[in-house]
Amino acid sequence: MSEMKMPQQTHAKSRGDATQDMTRRMICGGLAGCIAKTATNPLERIKMLSQTGEHGLKQTSVLSLYRNILKNEGVIGLWAGNGANLLRIFPAKAVVFSTNDLYQDLFRRCLSAMNPNEYDETQKLPSALSFLAGGLAGMTASACTYPLDLARGRISGKLASRASDGVVKKEYKGIVSTVLLTVREEGFGALYKGVTPTLIGALPYEGIKFGTVGFLDSHLPASDMSPAIRKMVFGGVGGVAAGVITYPNDTIRRLLQLQGSRGTETTYNGYWDCVRKTYRKEGLARFYRGATINIIRMAPNSAVQFGAYEILKQWSSNL
Repeated sequence: MSEMKMPQQTHAKSRGDATQDMTRRMICGGLAGCIAKTATNPLERIKMLSQTGEHGLKQTSVLSLYRNILKNEGVIGLWAGNGANLLRIFPAKAVVFSTNDLYQDLFRRCLSAMNPNEYDETQKLPSALSFLAGGLAGMTASACTYPLDLARGRISGKLASRASDGVVKKEYKGIVSTVLLTVREEGFGALYKGVTPTLIGALPYEGIKFGTVGFLDSHLPASDMSPAIRKMVFGGVGGVAAGVITYPNDTIRRLLQLQGSRGTETTYNGYWDCVRKTYRKEGLARFYRGATINIIRMAPNSAVQFGAYEILKQWSSNL
């Protein structure tokens, strides 16, 4: 009897180990995302204001936006929306990093099963499959956390005003109040405004980022750099590449998210209508407004994400 139970016990233990490993990767991914996002939130705030145009300023340079945030909201204004960011970023990056690893493991097993004499599960994936794994992970995370992303966009995408009595007035304050206010004034469906470009953009964005890291890791020779530093460098390059290529889609996403919110007219009837009207009104340059600050932000953000994830994974595996 005891011999018959052994395979079941082994199988149960294997499933338990897999669940524990997945949980560990999710926690590491979530923490890595939070560390990176908090460190670069001032740049994110300036980028959002420049991108959406919801600031009421004639000058839209990085320096002028920075000065006006300090004037109207104080230093804390540079981190406006960071609480919403962290509530969104922890589950989003937990899902992105863990499911990317999951998809990569799945692709390795498939390759090994199809070509057992040429490929084993310990080898690195081809760049195309690294791109696909990252893209699928990005879409999975975006679908799970989109309402939080919309709330974060509304909090960060508008500049607070200062009343005549000196009191700072903010239309959106916290993540929960923003979600509730959006549902009350615009309906539940408003929580998914801009979801189409988000899902469309998630595939190439995370795909390019993870694909670039995978490509560089596979094709550049090993060096004296630690694995964490190596991933930081590759992650920074991947983040910039992804940010530059997918930025126009991100601009459309933000414009769709903000329309219909307090004090903002509903101007666009879907994704392509937004693309057409934006291009006709302001030209191609409008799609890249705020791109410079985004590139400056993406390099450290992505580098810290990948480096922190590698460090946290190594640390947690030794516990």
